[in-house]
Amino acid sequence: MSFKGILSRIYFNPGNRDEGTRVDSINEDSTKSYMEEEVIKIKDEDVEIVLDNEEEIDKKFSGALTLAKYAELGKIMIGMLKDVKNGVYPAVPWFTIATIVLSLLYLLNPLDFIPDFIPGIGYIDDLAILAIGTGWIESDLHKYLDWKIKQGKGI
Repeated sequence: MSFKGILSRIYFNPGNRDEGTRVDSINEDSTKSYMEEEVIKIKDEDVEIVLDNEEEIDKKFSGALTLAKYAELGKIMIGMLKDVKNGVYPAVPWFTIATIVLSLLYLLNPLDFIPDFIPGIGYIDDLAILAIGTGWIESDLHKYLDWKIKQGKGI
């Protein structure tokens, strides 16, 4: 069964914010526009690519320059994708799944905005994309973690 079949609701509401949320920065507006355009392009095949490359994503997170917070966040995101795919945790908007997939696919790309092989700064853009995506879906991640704790599965 496809993710889109499992998740019948498709809407754009980053972080499940009220509609009155205002973006004050031009950079945030352009980033938001870019992400909105890219998120709607995410397909079920992209979800599979992320899940199939879980080990590679873990390796990227375990690099010397990566913060432990983002490594844990990546594991939570992959766990959420797995639980949704297996039908164990179905109450997730497609936007949330697409944002996770887009963020992790960007992380997998070694030749992104700042190539990963550049010592010292190669992961800055990866972490920035992950932070932006996390900001959009933060409430859904919290709901997922609460659900995991209630199920007795831990984090």
